[in-house]
Amino acid sequence: MEKCVLITGASSGIGREAAKVFAAKGWKVIASMRSPEKEEELTKTDNILVQKLDVEDPVSIEKTIQNGIAQFGHIDVLINNAGYGQMGIFEAMTPRQIARQFDVNVFGVMNTIRAILPHFRKRKDGLILNISSGAGKFTLPTLSMYAASKFALEGFSEALFFELSTLNIRVKIVEPGGTETNFSKVGSEEFAVDPAQTEYKPFLDAAGKMFQDLRDARLVSAADVAAVIFNAATDGTDTLRYVIGNDDFMRRINARQQMTDQDYVNSISQGFTRYLPA
Repeated sequence: MEKCVLITGASSGIGREAAKVFAAKGWKVIASMRSPEKEEELTKTDNILVQKLDVEDPVSIEKTIQNGIAQFGHIDVLINNAGYGQMGIFEAMTPRQIARQFDVNVFGVMNTIRAILPHFRKRKDGLILNISSGAGKFTLPTLSMYAASKFALEGFSEALFFELSTLNIRVKIVEPGGTETNFSKVGSEEFAVDPAQTEYKPFLDAAGKMFQDLRDARLVSAADVAAVIFNAATDGTDTLRYVIGNDDFMRRINARQQMTDQDYVNSISQGFTRYLPA
């Protein structure tokens, strides 16, 4: 039987590349996005069904799932890729910015999972693959809200792993870091800062220099991450987490796992200090 995957946030970056990989491997693909009318490439592939889905709109989620089942007969895998990063100073963030970060990155994932679980339970089979981030394992300056949403996603996914395992429904997490996508561009456009809060300027200047160094490092491509996603969906194991990133990212991940909490926090603080004015 041919396999079918539903991908959220397939209009660009990792989601788009994942749609291409699965389609090239012969899968039926439901590539969902908020503005499908703008899509010109994926619509030209016979085994890709482009659908409108906004993770903040449960009605659109349910409609996409039903359309996908009607077109392909069933869905085997759900990839929760839709998300964005609210960066900036916490004090400068509006309540709406804070709420929306969780509405998309956390509650949106929960919305799609809740909608597809009846289908998976009926079939007694299914895989939920949540795209997290290195910011779900460690934090960096100006990422307070984004990291909070990804930490929440990690905890939710891990607990759900146990909850659904007895139903033959698997849960997996992919943690990309240092990826060549439009994430940084979107994050910069949404950056929260209040010019009147001048006390934060030295911190912001230092954070800007730090992130520029990170951007200058060799980054993995969205296609690289998509390959890891495909492997996670097809390797037949119960592995919970899959990590991919550049060398600096992997060092941070390893340090977070091997150092004590305080030693790790101290190391990040000391590293950041070099960007601050003398």
